Amino acid sequence: MLRGPQRLLNVSVAPVAALAVTLLSSFSRCSLLESDDPAVSALSPYFGTKTRYEDANPGLLPDPEAPQRDPELLEDACTPVQLVALIRHGTRYPTAKQIRKLRQLHGLLQARRSGDGRADPADGRDLGAALADWPLWYADWMDGQLVEKGRQDMRQLALRLASLFPTLFSLENYGRLQLVTSSKHRCVDSGAAFLQGLWEHYHPGLPPPDVADMECGPPRINDKLMRFFDHCEKFLTEVEKNATALYHVEAFKTGPEMQKILKKVAATLQVPVKNLNADLIQVAFFTCSFDLAIKGVKSPWCDVFDIDDAKVLEYLNDLKQYWKRGYGYTINSRSSCTLFQDIFQHLDKAIEQKQRKVLVDGSEYRKYRKIQEK
Repeated sequence: MLRGPQRLLNVSVAPVAALAVTLLSSFSRCSLLESDDPAVSALSPYFGTKTRYEDANPGLLPDPEAPQRDPELLEDACTPVQLVALIRHGTRYPTAKQIRKLRQLHGLLQARRSGDGRADPADGRDLGAALADWPLWYADWMDGQLVEKGRQDMRQLALRLASLFPTLFSLENYGRLQLVTSSKHRCVDSGAAFLQGLWEHYHPGLPPPDVADMECGPPRINDKLMRFFDHCEKFLTEVEKNATALYHVEAFKTGPEMQKILKKVAATLQVPVKNLNADLIQVAFFTCSFDLAIKGVKSPWCDVFDIDDAKVLEYLNDLKQYWKRGYGYTINSRSSCTLFQDIFQHLDKAIEQKQRKVLVDGSEYRKYRKIQEK
């Protein structure tokens, strides 16, 4: 979470507004445009938070460091007083759990019995054989760590924000910025990459120093604030550690929509359907997204599924997030109260200080006028 600046700008002409900017992963299919990039997959709109930023927002392709809104739109409308941004970590590797499932699926393909020579009628090749030969380059040590693409995403995001709000990100305010992160290595590394982007903004052409040596200091770790769900006993009891909390998800995994995909994938890959399950299907689907986001490669995993399959798998992922992190249970949203209380306290403080500054300036101006009149 980025906060800044703590000292307010000396501007009192325009109406005051405190800006709370929440930068969440929002993927609108209507924003996806046709592209000549051979790595673009038709499945990209259905990857959720694993979608590449440039696939969700093609406007980033011409210049990923340029702001997506004209800064002049803010003029004569409001005065930026403070910016609070809640930012998700950048592109990461799969988790160790996902990698183990992918390794299991890859083993099934390598161990399958020789076919009868029939090729996949969809593209004239044996897709199962192609995937068996496709390099499995993911390793357990990666376990959700931030990749270079994720660092680049964060650096570019910092540059866009700094360009969009130049007064807030002025050099004099640099030391007043505060970054708060969870202890997850991908989040800590994302915060460091964000600071490196700001360094590039303030010192173009100079290599950034270690984040510990920067004026604003390194990101501050606060799990109680940024991983509030891990510190909410009611959430842990009723949802996180409750074996029945996701029963809707489990029911969908064995429902007719998923069973149809299981049979189709089993036939495509020429493996027994009994050896597949919804979790393996889902990891195959997301491997397409990981290869795309991390290496910029459209791998054969993308050829396993069509748009109809992608819609079902997207729904499965959304269903899980609905019950585990979204609106499914009341405690899911209430557990975030600590974070949002902190955000609004900072915004309220910014407004209060700005109003006090306006009153002081007005008082000084009246005193000056009286002196002049005498």
